[in-house]
Amino acid sequence: MSSGAAAAPSLIARVLRRVLLPLGLTWLLGTAVALVVASYFAEQAFDRAMLDDAYSVSANVRAGERGVELLLSPREMNNLLFDQAETVYFAVLRPDGSLLAGDAGLRAPAPQDGARHRFSRIDYQGQALRAVVLNQEEPLAYRVVIAQTTRGRASLVEKLLAYSLAPQLVLLALLAAWIWRGIDRELHPLGDLRRTLERRDAHDLAPVPVARSSRELEQLGDTLNALFERLARSASAQREFAGNVAHELRTPLAGIRALADYGLAQRDPAAWREQLQQILASQVRASHLVDQLLALALADEGHTRLQREPLRLDQLGQQAVLRHLARSDAQGVDLGGLGLEEAVTVAANAALVEGILDNLIDNALRYGGHTITVELSGRTLSVVDDGPGIAPDAQPDLLQRWAQGPAGQKLGQGAGLGLAIVARYAKLLGAELSFARASDEGGLRVSVAFSADAQAAVQARAG
Repeated sequence: MSSGAAAAPSLIARVLRRVLLPLGLTWLLGTAVALVVASYFAEQAFDRAMLDDAYSVSANVRAGERGVELLLSPREMNNLLFDQAETVYFAVLRPDGSLLAGDAGLRAPAPQDGARHRFSRIDYQGQALRAVVLNQEEPLAYRVVIAQTTRGRASLVEKLLAYSLAPQLVLLALLAAWIWRGIDRELHPLGDLRRTLERRDAHDLAPVPVARSSRELEQLGDTLNALFERLARSASAQREFAGNVAHELRTPLAGIRALADYGLAQRDPAAWREQLQQILASQVRASHLVDQLLALALADEGHTRLQREPLRLDQLGQQAVLRHLARSDAQGVDLGGLGLEEAVTVAANAALVEGILDNLIDNALRYGGHTITVELSGRTLSVVDDGPGIAPDAQPDLLQRWAQGPAGQKLGQGAGLGLAIVARYAKLLGAELSFARASDEGGLRVSVAFSADAQAAVQARAG
């Protein structure tokens, strides 16, 4: 990442934002709803108290000698309507709207549709007031108006807002701190894993310790270790391939150089021809060795998914016979096929099947005698020869790399890789590799039996 690029936000910050933002908005919405409900009921309580004052004033209105009269003196009215927080105004009005007692000019909307009282908001002497009008029809007709300031109501709403919002904010802050510490504690193993990888040498592909604190972290660690394992196998295969090439090609290349130096020192064309023939033979051996090393390296990388397709084993056997026919004729070996006229199809990889047949036929041509037969019986491909065979106790050793039997060591041919390649290819194909005597007289039969699943896969595709 370039130095000028903005740093990505931390996972803790992102989680907190994802959790606390909707939670905070939900709490604020809940607080607002609660505040609206509380304000409504507080307003109802204030209005009910003001209506009670109106009824108290109405209870002191009587019929007198001059009509409707208020029985309370101004001092008594002040005591009746006293409010420590609010300024209260009142007026008692005759049916014609004239003032009987109270504050002149105090007016408010009258009740409608037969209602006895009505609440409203009015302006009086430059003040915003909450007012109630109480109508009295019987036995006397008059109207009582009570109005008061709204400081107490506003103060109550402010207190409700402060006492409801402040605790919510404190709880939200405490929750954020608790979630922060919890996430930080849960992600601590992830930080340990990062620091372990930062300190690790690039060539160290050993598994890293994985904390089993959570399923996600466990899966991440297991996936990382699986990647290290694949990289280690690949690096090991590359190192071994490079070492094998360097080791095995050193001898034939040195021999080729020695033959070329010797030929250049001679003046007889016949000596040159002889040296060139030997150089050609050494080159063929070196080329064969390189092909085998590359094939083995391919087999070592075979843990990746193989591409399988329907293959005709009979056709692959016929093609293998044709590929080696000229060499077998030159060596005086009778190479043929048996059972290759029957069509057998399995799901496999063509390159691996051809590699198996080529290596088995090559081994048989080197050590197998005078007759070689490629046989097909059902899903089993076999290469049969009439050579000395391989002792049962020596067969497991010959499946290892660089292992050669007495015949190979005596002839000085090959590198001991052919059967190792065959074994590896058979394993990748899910086939069974086996050795047996070709007949009672001896010889060797090497068979590769493909599983029934391989044929079932072809039938399923065809269906």
